[in-house]
Amino acid sequence: MSTAPQVNQTYTYKDYQHWPEDEHWELIDGVAYSMTAPARIHQKIVLELGRQISNFLQGKTCEVYVAPFAVRLPKHQEADDQIDTVVEPDVSVICDLNKLDEAGCRGAPDWIIEVLSPSTTFKDMHTKRNLYEKVGVREYWIVQPTESWVMIYLLDAHGQYGKPELFKLEAVSPVSVFPALLIDWSFLNLATQ
Repeated sequence: MSTAPQVNQTYTYKDYQHWPEDEHWELIDGVAYSMTAPARIHQKIVLELGRQISNFLQGKTCEVYVAPFAVRLPKHQEADDQIDTVVEPDVSVICDLNKLDEAGCRGAPDWIIEVLSPSTTFKDMHTKRNLYEKVGVREYWIVQPTESWVMIYLLDAHGQYGKPELFKLEAVSPVSVFPALLIDWSFLNLATQ
């Protein structure tokens, strides 16, 4: 029988695999974080970003996935059961297809997008930002739907995120890992320039 995690304990991917299927959890350094049901605008943005990216990737070797999609982030070469960090980014783009398996992704995606919800803002802007920098996610987007902006972090030559770029969710936003791709925000019915 599956049981949900308890507070004040640490967990691994082995535990994570036995939690209730109708609940969504993330593990960061062994700490379990419950994921709440997202708002409609959150889902609209995730679906549209996934569609635009998928269309762009047709015929290319990279693949895009939307949540729920488990990304296991080992610290070294530990076995899956010992991994203590498993996240479910809203959008993940993986170009090294050797990282993909039936369970999801093992290792850092090239590009991750998180769409903020009130309950995830601190985790996405601080905890996950630090995690994604540490594991080498090349490009990290944080989308704020109610205030209509996207914050973009890029990994520099030293393996660190520099100062983020901030764009309004109007017109288009450039993608550094795919210079020919521009994300079109017109689906949000915002004024365009």
